[in-house]
Amino acid sequence: MAEEQYRAQQWERRFDANVEAVNLLCDELRQGSGERPVPYVDPMHDTDECRIVSLSSNPGPGTESGFISCENDDDSAARLAAVYEEVGLEPRFVMPWNVYPWYVFDKQDGKLTKAQITEGLQPFRRFLKTVERASAVVAHGVEAHKLAGMLDRTADRQLFARGFKVYRVRSTGGRAFIGSPEQQQAWLLEMRDAYWDAMGRAGIRPAR
Repeated sequence: MAEEQYRAQQWERRFDANVEAVNLLCDELRQGSGERPVPYVDPMHDTDECRIVSLSSNPGPGTESGFISCENDDDSAARLAAVYEEVGLEPRFVMPWNVYPWYVFDKQDGKLTKAQITEGLQPFRRFLKTVERASAVVAHGVEAHKLAGMLDRTADRQLFARGFKVYRVRSTGGRAFIGSPEQQQAWLLEMRDAYWDAMGRAGIRPAR
């Protein structure tokens, strides 16, 4: 019952002022995507307060909730939520996005083609313009690394002038975490260090 209430509250708040701009963008991308769903950003985030962008590959099974959220019921979301908690990063200061915002997981096993990564650049640039105070991108996984590299080479002066720092870390997805406990711990530590450094650059104090 509590889960159902939370999901209902998410849906009712999807166009609250703190996430309206980004979720209107999601609606626009959805309308032009045919049958490809585009999940909303969880209203726990805040476009005005966002300083850090958490960039992943594409919406996975956890987004059946209709939202990109660290509250989703999947291992990837759980790992990211744990990292945020460890460094004391409040959701209002970070916002998730996907390299390819359209859901393709069931058709391609979550893997993106080069063409899809390129297709995701324009939506990503538009997304970044909604989070005007963001100064860092934590790119999770190879596909996010590639899109971040495209951003580095963008000719968009408005974005270039903001001086984004890009942190390239491991994906939080299940396949990316196949390894020994020692390896998994090292990967999580790398993520924590990235978010911790990004918080320091942005002047974000950890919530305790």
